[in-house]
Amino acid sequence: MIAARVKRPYRHLRREDRIKIEALYNNGHSGREISKILGFSQSTICRELKKGMYEHTNSDLTTTNKYSYNKAQEITDINVSKRGPKYLKIDKQREYADFIEKDIVENNHSPEVAIAEAKKAGFKFHICVRTLYNYIDMDLFARLSLSNLPVKRKRNKRAISVAKYKTLKKEVPLITDRPKEVDDRETFGHWEMDTVKGRKGITKGCLLVLTERKTRKEIIRFMKNQKSESVVKELNNIEKYFGKKFSEIFKTITVDNGSEFSDYDDMIKSSIHEGKRIEIYYCHPYSSWERGTNENGNRFIRRRIPKGKDFDNITKEKVEEIEYWMNHYPRRMFNFKTSEELYQEELKNIAS
Repeated sequence: MIAARVKRPYRHLRREDRIKIEALYNNGHSGREISKILGFSQSTICRELKKGMYEHTNSDLTTTNKYSYNKAQEITDINVSKRGPKYLKIDKQREYADFIEKDIVENNHSPEVAIAEAKKAGFKFHICVRTLYNYIDMDLFARLSLSNLPVKRKRNKRAISVAKYKTLKKEVPLITDRPKEVDDRETFGHWEMDTVKGRKGITKGCLLVLTERKTRKEIIRFMKNQKSESVVKELNNIEKYFGKKFSEIFKTITVDNGSEFSDYDDMIKSSIHEGKRIEIYYCHPYSSWERGTNENGNRFIRRRIPKGKDFDNITKEKVEEIEYWMNHYPRRMFNFKTSEELYQEELKNIAS
């Protein structure tokens, strides 16, 4: 039997690999066994077998599916010739490839951010985002696959029926009542608030997430339950933490119609002085896109705590780690500055 080989990063199948695949498959080894023996992913071997598969006629005139390395190599050579000589130019840039792989796998960065970080690190060599996605799809990296990448979805904004407004209490301010200055993100201090919940029917606790619209600064707190009084308690804690600066940093908060945000009066009431501490506005029912900033931030959290996971036992340190990672994540919209950098600049403006 051929000895198992350690999988190398960004290495594609070669002729000698295909010869071994032919010997192994035609002698009864499965695709999974071959992937373990040769050190390639199972998906790579599966695609390769389909490429070189043919119908072999036996001496008794029965037929058997077999793999031909010659057929697979011919198809590969034709495809590579169409791609151009620089298609796999990353092959000769091991240090660059290692940097990209480590940044995505260990820092949970997107391919786009990883490329930007490589430029910051001083690499003169670079590839475009689409090419990197192609390399990942081709299984050219040892630790990096499509499963390491964030899921990207496009959502269409849905028209809201006037009839749905009737579910809201008349006395609470709607998002349509919110100052127009909030919409253009030019003014600091306007936040969106939501909860991220764990496994349905199992997890009692949840994460309270506040996202500042201009800087995308995140504040994340774990709550042991999803009750409205827990939300009020956390807002009280945040207000006490910022003290007199709270009203300058928190001007408005936009929330959805979840039961956890039903206590409007106590959410706006200050815990350290008489009167209001903030203005709160409610989205229309079934309109999560009206808190788009919050929703995008929640997708970041799901990259660290997948949907359906029970996180009742999540530690404070873990929550702080996720919050730190999100606030220090380089963002394309800010020319790859981080939310924390922009947030600190806003705090300086307040202090001056």
